[in-house]
Amino acid sequence: MTTVTELLLPVERDLEHLVANLRDLIGAKHPILQAAAEHLFSAGGKKLRPGIVLLISRALSPSGEPSSRHRRLAEITEMIHTASLVHDDVVDEASTRRGVATVHSRFNHRVAVLAGDFLFAQASWHLANLDNLDVVKLLSRVIMDLAEGEVKQGLYKYDSAQSLETYLDKSYCKTASLIANSAQAVGVLSELSNDQLSSLHFFGKNLGLAFQVVDDILDFTGSDKQLGKPASTDLASGYLTAPTLYALEENPNLAELINRQFKSKGDLEEALDLVRTSRAMNRARDLAEKFAKESREAIKWLPESPSSRALLELPEFVLSRLY
Repeated sequence: MTTVTELLLPVERDLEHLVANLRDLIGAKHPILQAAAEHLFSAGGKKLRPGIVLLISRALSPSGEPSSRHRRLAEITEMIHTASLVHDDVVDEASTRRGVATVHSRFNHRVAVLAGDFLFAQASWHLANLDNLDVVKLLSRVIMDLAEGEVKQGLYKYDSAQSLETYLDKSYCKTASLIANSAQAVGVLSELSNDQLSSLHFFGKNLGLAFQVVDDILDFTGSDKQLGKPASTDLASGYLTAPTLYALEENPNLAELINRQFKSKGDLEEALDLVRTSRAMNRARDLAEKFAKESREAIKWLPESPSSRALLELPEFVLSRLY
């Protein structure tokens, strides 16, 4: 099975440069914020989102080399993603991320919120300095979507009446928006046509949704290591994802357990069993496969290169996490 590291080989050196440069870009004057930022970036991670930006940049470049503005866009993308993780961990009260203590666990909630805010602010400042209003609009939309997605997730906790469309809308905001809009922003900086810009957005949107659905399946079937966070927590926290929503159609009794928020002994275990033994897992896999296929189809027009081949393999890699 292909790994993320193998897929990102065409931009391996670009990502090494990005990681080194991020510390200089943060430049927090307060030692606590600096320590929090250092802790975040030292936690590792696959750097998939900036990797996608760099792969598209190389695939579109006549010379095969990303411009300085494309490189900065990749750095901004990683800043926004990291900031969102800090805030998500505070909201979810998660103690670890990628096997490392979360910022609020190591420091406190106040420092974590400020560190996340600081990263968003830094990303916004560097974004403005790209001097491209269309790119500013695209990435600003991402920051709005992240906040909106977090609010929607909270509003629909333990709501067994919510629709699959509601779930997908929330998933777009929290996961797919950053990939979709940063992919389109690469095209804006490369001066592509409107049709090509739309196809890059469609690629990122569907790749992000496939990734989220796979993540939600793995929450029922995977391990902490696979997810980079504790497994089997979504349903316990009241977050109803694709597998649960499909299971609700098959097992109406599941709604009663959810609506009483698993307060009776054995409720959660029964609910998890109902989801895992239903057709829901297969239906959720079919949904992820649909998004992955549409994502791949959207970028078949890219010129042949190692970077475009890696991009075309990404949807299959997302699905391979299930097997």
